[in-house]
Amino acid sequence: MEPRRDVFQAIADPTRREIIRLVASKSQNVNALAHQFNMSRQAISLHVKILQECGVIAITQEGRERYCSLQAEKLSEAWQWLEPFRQLWQNRFTQLDNLLTHLNSHDHEK
Repeated sequence: MEPRRDVFQAIADPTRREIIRLVASKSQNVNALAHQFNMSRQAISLHVKILQECGVIAITQEGRERYCSLQAEKLSEAWQWLEPFRQLWQNRFTQLDNLLTHLNSHDHEK
C-alpha cells in the first residue's frame, strides 16, 4: 500500500511548484499547463495527479477537459511547519542588526 501523500511531496518538485503557481491565479486545463512546460502532456498529467493526491489542487471535469484549481488551505500545512523557523531566523537577523547598529554607533563616537 502506497503511503498517503502530503503537501511536502507536492512542493518538493520544481515542476509541481510551478504548476501550483500557475493555477493560483486562475484554473487551467491540463493541456494549457502542458504548453507552458518543456515536457509531455503525460508527464504534466502525472504531476497534476500527484498534486491532486496531496490535496493541493482540485480537478473538475468540464466536457472533455479537466481543469485544475488551487486548494490553498492545504498549503497552510507547509506554512505552519515553516513558521517557527522563519521566526527563529527573523529573531537572529534582528539581533545581528542590533549588534551592527551598536558597533556602528560605537565607531562614530570615537
